[in-house]
Amino acid sequence: MRVLVAGASGMIGTELTRQLAEAGHEVRRLVRRRPQSADEFHWSPSTRMIDVNVMEAADAVVNLSGASLNHFPWTGATKRRILSSRLEATGTLTDAMRQASRSPAVFLSGSAVGYYGDRPGQKLTEDSAKGTGFLSDVVEAWETAARLAPEKTRVVLLRTGLVIGRGGAMKPLLPVARLGLAGPIAGGGMHWPWVSLHDEAAAIVHLLTSAVEGPVNIAGPTPATAGGVLRALAAAVHRPYGLPVPEKAVTLALQEAGRELLLASQKVLPTRLLDDGFVFRDSTVRDAMERLVAAKSA
Repeated sequence: MRVLVAGASGMIGTELTRQLAEAGHEVRRLVRRRPQSADEFHWSPSTRMIDVNVMEAADAVVNLSGASLNHFPWTGATKRRILSSRLEATGTLTDAMRQASRSPAVFLSGSAVGYYGDRPGQKLTEDSAKGTGFLSDVVEAWETAARLAPEKTRVVLLRTGLVIGRGGAMKPLLPVARLGLAGPIAGGGMHWPWVSLHDEAAAIVHLLTSAVEGPVNIAGPTPATAGGVLRALAAAVHRPYGLPVPEKAVTLALQEAGRELLLASQKVLPTRLLDDGFVFRDSTVRDAMERLVAAKSA
């Protein structure tokens, strides 16, 4: 398939384009700078500018574009940028799809487990109701924008959690763990949905040719608590685990971002992926951490 990717230069996008090419697909990248190769095409989401001809040539579109959540604190301006970056990118893509004489067969659009909000004690599948909070509202608006794709285009919403790979949230966590400073955050009992970078990209490649549509939870098949995630990281780098971070410290330092990113509990299950026959390479968070550390060492 000819796959058009927005956000191809990010951590997930880089691994995704590698796996797409390995699977024999032709990758085309949307870039905001001047194109530097034949497979790059300029677009400007902030001005809703994209060449409709590029869209007409695509069999599938993958949207991974959006401002990072890791800019603290979440000021009013930061929150507006988090929302607008997602709506502008998604809206630019769906507008072009509707204008094209030939719309893509599938639109795989980024989303997040933030949709569910803080839900301690609950098992969360794709059929679970929306939660509350800033991230939940952002995801709802983001998914609504993706659903404006043409009726003939199959839309898949990629509800992703913590991606364990070289970058993203792991970038600051790895050096902390290597210093022996990783420990339970607020007791560590809240569930953190996690997935290895390899399986995140592999799931997207799988969904490219699947019949599944609508929201899909991309999270590891074995749920883990925050304590379990950080304990696995400490073990992978052969350092102690145990320096606690009190809930008050998280709230004081990160405020709303800390409550929604670190303190929320979300036991997310990848029900639709498993039902569709997807096989995870990294079935436990320990597998994912050990592979990450081995790759970093190499």
